[in-house]
Amino acid sequence: MSGDPGPSIPDFPDFSSFSTLDRGRFHYVPVVPGKIEFAMEVRRQILERRPDVVAVELPATLEEVYLDAVRRLPEISVIFYNEREDTVYVPVEPADPFVEAIRTAQEIGAQVVFADPDSTERPHIHDTYPDTYSLTAIRLDQYVEAYRVYPQERTPQIEEFAAGIAWKLQGADPSLNAMVVVSLNMLDPLLDAMETPQTEPVRRRREELQLVNPHPECLGEITLEYPFLQERYEAAREGLVCPDRRKVQLALLREAEVAYEVSTGEKIQAWQRRLLARYSRNLALLNQDLAASLYDITIAARSIVDENYAWEVWEVATAYAAQQTSNDLETVNISGNEVWLKTRRIRLRRRLPSTKRRMGSFGLKKRKKEKVPGEWAAELNGNSICSYPPEDIVIEEFGRFLKKKSKSMLSEERATIEPFTASLLDGIDIRETIRNWHEGKIFVRNMQKIHGDVGSVIVIFDDDRDGRYNYMTTWLGEHQNESDMAFYSTFPFDHLVGPGIGRAEYGGFLMSLPARRMYDVWADPDYDFAETKAERLLLAGLDYSVQKYVVYVAAKPPRTVFRNIAARFGRTIVYIPIGQLSPVTMKKLRVVHVLDGYDKRDHAKEYIW
Repeated sequence: MSGDPGPSIPDFPDFSSFSTLDRGRFHYVPVVPGKIEFAMEVRRQILERRPDVVAVELPATLEEVYLDAVRRLPEISVIFYNEREDTVYVPVEPADPFVEAIRTAQEIGAQVVFADPDSTERPHIHDTYPDTYSLTAIRLDQYVEAYRVYPQERTPQIEEFAAGIAWKLQGADPSLNAMVVVSLNMLDPLLDAMETPQTEPVRRRREELQLVNPHPECLGEITLEYPFLQERYEAAREGLVCPDRRKVQLALLREAEVAYEVSTGEKIQAWQRRLLARYSRNLALLNQDLAASLYDITIAARSIVDENYAWEVWEVATAYAAQQTSNDLETVNISGNEVWLKTRRIRLRRRLPSTKRRMGSFGLKKRKKEKVPGEWAAELNGNSICSYPPEDIVIEEFGRFLKKKSKSMLSEERATIEPFTASLLDGIDIRETIRNWHEGKIFVRNMQKIHGDVGSVIVIFDDDRDGRYNYMTTWLGEHQNESDMAFYSTFPFDHLVGPGIGRAEYGGFLMSLPARRMYDVWADPDYDFAETKAERLLLAGLDYSVQKYVVYVAAKPPRTVFRNIAARFGRTIVYIPIGQLSPVTMKKLRVVHVLDGYDKRDHAKEYIW
């Protein structure tokens, strides 16, 4: 053993709690292969106990090439060899507990033993473990006991495999203390096999073992933990601090946001971040996990934002700075299907304008551009502003949709469920019928009619805590079917798309009928009580609504005090989370064009897209 005291380590909890895993001179550390929480646990225990021997559940026939792969870390390697008619791939990655056991054992000068004599094929054990993220909150012995409550069924193949490992351990030097790193699902079969002397198994010989360098682009498919997480683990292992899986996911999404904004010019909103967290959590719960996988995160990114953002999430998650394409080994691009069984696929179509799409067609007119810089700005006179009528039609239609949706929500909230007697009323309630199936009854829904209509509609895309939306205005409907409107947005004439035609992005808007009643909402002292622009629009919506209900669409509901204010007006606020609406539709609605004068309408269609 080396005299080097090794790296300094902080105080650790009392390891006496792991006494159930101590059997004479052997201390067993059961692990879930490929998981960073167990990799860090292995490292901690080796540095704390400093055993003379570290035995790992790896085939002895792979020892030489496996150690070569470990020496290349943090660069990831793949061992492959032919097994009958198939090719077997074995990734060697930093966050694997068996790899970590070898690395840490070498640090302290302990002997490394590959405990699997490779006498038989490793049994294909389909097992379900408790989520390894729980190891950040409970002790290892508690995790092991939780697994042991529902042990897997043993087969002759498992017994034979455990007997081979036991024979290897029984032949170790009895004067040395040994730590055995073994898969959790093999722990109990191995402990039982160690109770009786084992005979030497007939060992196989493997030839033509090869070590290759996987291409950086394929790491996301072939590694058990995604590369972004492994990179964080590699940086944290020296400090013996296991990177928190959820915090790493948050960092991943934030880096993807930056790349998304650069490539598309769009920003992720706060309500989208909340929905991403909720949706990815629900996907994890469906798989009985505490933390979402990379697949879950990518699915959530595509569903809540779009495929461009999902693409950026995947690109950031699979980037691994340590991996090179040129070195002393052959670099190969390996598909996940070649390494793993039952892989899941996700197809992403990045929707960015390509060079071919930007090329003009002979049959189409090119979009007009300024002949000289400042030509379009010269058309601004500031005497009046107006909207673009086709956009008015779209946003009015959206307002009608929100009114209809809010009434439907109110009706759903007040619906009653009752046993079927003589009428199906508003249809069978499947959930309640199944819940009471033992009674042999059918339950139906009775939707309550809502008295009253919807007046004002307020939509808040961003409550503007940072002061980005500094253009605030109120304009009146031009006929009886067009709402009065107050909104705040970016300054439209900072982005001219035509002579006197500005393009802006809504932060929020208010729509109210009948038309031609609304004063300047932003200068009205009655609304100075509001703390934000969104609250000012809500106060105005309550004030100008002639109907009982006011729709409020935003990322979060208004403060409780607004319920009391609404009651004083004789109104009711119907809150609709913005995440319930189509992200594609909301993205289109956020664009508003402001025309500097009615004369600009005649040629606006030539410039607005």
